[in-house]
Amino acid sequence: MAARTPTKRLNLPAGSGRAGEAAARHILQQRGYTILRENYRAAEGEVDLVASESGEIVFVEVKTRRTRTFGAPEESITQSKAERLVAASQRYLEDTGQEQADWRIDLLAIEMDASGRVVRHNLVRSAVEY
Repeated sequence: MAARTPTKRLNLPAGSGRAGEAAARHILQQRGYTILRENYRAAEGEVDLVASESGEIVFVEVKTRRTRTFGAPEESITQSKAERLVAASQRYLEDTGQEQADWRIDLLAIEMDASGRVVRHNLVRSAVEY
């Protein structure tokens, strides 16, 4: 039996998605967003982050990639994903009694290198129309 070479342990949450969401929280806070909730789940779907910014509720879809094998993270919201994001966002507003609030859905695209370091990020405001 061959000896296993120890791998370098990174101080990141497991998986690129979790590492991306951790980076996303930091990026958004640096830009003045206040994080209200993480990983909101409803029957209609999931929202990665719920935040507020300039009096508006912002639902943030975080897309993290380590390679471009499946395209850039900005290209990853399909029509059905957009519909689920809108429905889940509306459910959140209903659940919290904020149906009349101003809101939008942003996309935070993050690219990381193999070590988990953010090499590029792009915040797309109002990425999903409803």
